Amino acid sequence: MAQLSFYSADASQPRVADLAGVLCAHGEIVSFASSAARLSIVVDEPWRAAALREEFAVRGVTATLTTSECGRPLVRTAFRSDLLGLATAWTSGASGTAGTSDDAKRLPDDFLLTGAVLRLWALAAGARERHDGKPRTGFLLGLDPVAQGTHQPLLRGLRQAGLLSMSGKGSVVGVRTDSPSVRISGRARLRRLVELVGDAPIAAESAWPASLVAVSA
Repeated sequence: MAQLSFYSADASQPRVADLAGVLCAHGEIVSFASSAARLSIVVDEPWRAAALREEFAVRGVTATLTTSECGRPLVRTAFRSDLLGLATAWTSGASGTAGTSDDAKRLPDDFLLTGAVLRLWALAAGARERHDGKPRTGFLLGLDPVAQGTHQPLLRGLRQAGLLSMSGKGSVVGVRTDSPSVRISGRARLRRLVELVGDAPIAAESAWPASLVAVSA
């Protein structure tokens, strides 16, 4: 049996702080009266919504599944006091709302990209790289197009986790689109990613990074 990394999703106890992975993508967190906060994200596919709701529940956070105005699945919590710490850590400015302007959402100074956070990020906005509809050999982690200030800190976190080269050159794709992503490639780095994010959720095997590389048992 392969030895688990100390930082892998399977090796750590679930924590509310792990939900930061949703904010690494395009998730939004809104605080109310400095007493509670609500976390939400619109995703592309129903399996993502179902998997995220399950991950939220494991951490004692109930989320509802509904449909956004654009017709895509929406995962959203109620306003909860146990999400206020996440909102405080990830937001800046007077609005207290993440995801609404370039400077509204920011990474905390003590941010650590653990396997659990990476798993939530991959569930929210991770996908196999494709070109002209055909799969390629990279894995993409979606970034927030309206919170560009989070991009470079997240790249640093990925480098520290051994998922990008130290230069990070060529790792961000779609910079001028509404779907920027970080590209992770190379057998060793993909193996590392698989180790960190854990097993694929139901119905997501073909979209999960394990589909890109054979992992030794």
